[in-house]
Amino acid sequence: MKEKIRIADIAQELGVSVSTVSLVLNNRPGVSEETRDRVLAAAQKYNYPAKPANSSNKNRLLNTIGMIVKTDPDLLPMANPFYSKVIAGIEESCRRNGINLLFAMLPVDENSRPVDIPNLLYEDIADGLLMVGTFVDETILSLASKKRSPIVLVDGYSKTDNYDSVVSDNFHAAYQAVEYLIAKGHRHIGLIGSEACCYPSLRDRRNGYLRALKEHNINQSYVANFNLLHSKGHDETIRLLEENPQITSLFCINDDVAVTAIRAIQSMGKSVPEDISVVGYDDTYLATNSHPCLTTMHVDTTAMGQAAVSLLSLRVSNPEFARMTLTINPYLVERQSVSVLQTSKMVVLN
Repeated sequence: MKEKIRIADIAQELGVSVSTVSLVLNNRPGVSEETRDRVLAAAQKYNYPAKPANSSNKNRLLNTIGMIVKTDPDLLPMANPFYSKVIAGIEESCRRNGINLLFAMLPVDENSRPVDIPNLLYEDIADGLLMVGTFVDETILSLASKKRSPIVLVDGYSKTDNYDSVVSDNFHAAYQAVEYLIAKGHRHIGLIGSEACCYPSLRDRRNGYLRALKEHNINQSYVANFNLLHSKGHDETIRLLEENPQITSLFCINDDVAVTAIRAIQSMGKSVPEDISVVGYDDTYLATNSHPCLTTMHVDTTAMGQAAVSLLSLRVSNPEFARMTLTINPYLVERQSVSVLQTSKMVVLN
């Protein structure tokens, strides 16, 4: 009597793993079309039963997504209050749509430029890639040009316009935050965080701050420059306020910096918002755990992740479409860290 064929026998014959054969025979995503065809051919040869292909899966072009997420020194992506929510949005969308999700980390330097390349960028095992939070440099450009699968940047940037992207409108949101402080009577407004040559999203926030001042005829700007990987701004905030005692409010480049700035102000014996008003950016969990709770710009990071999956699906199905950028518009969330500047104080300071 002929011995019954097993999944392990098919895997050994084809030189693939047992799990790969199992995925194919159960009509699950996560296997390239070439390997899938080989496994199905072997199963047919040995009369091994395979689950019939669901028509929706059969016709769907996006079965497996590779997600490459930047990793800052000493901070894993899931510990990052901003990118952890982006990742959660991507994962939720993939789970809801039956898409297999592969994950790799991309170590970056202090300017979010890659210092090492994960294998996922070399291999053709995904139908499309999502690159989260990184700047696409020449090395990645060279590798990407050789890949057949499309790439969508999520809070990522490139010197070329070769990629679809999902970004936050950092410039106008920062402008809105500063304009909010101006409407509260503040004219001496400081910026905490960023540098002239920083990551594009932070540079846009910096430029939004400067533009808001200029368009409201405020000639004096106060900027505490520092790299966010080197400092959260405690000492820089104290220095800026000591050198410029006329400052009545601060716009901070993100919530982490804003919470640190509040602690710095309090360490000087001052109160927020009675003495200094503070506005953050991102609306992470840090904003509601601050004392006082932080007024900040809310960025729907979960929606960014979900939109990236949708955009990648659209690109896979329509490779001839023009390149697209999907922009998430942040909005202000008022809490307890900003007060209206009293008229008497405005007279003294001006």
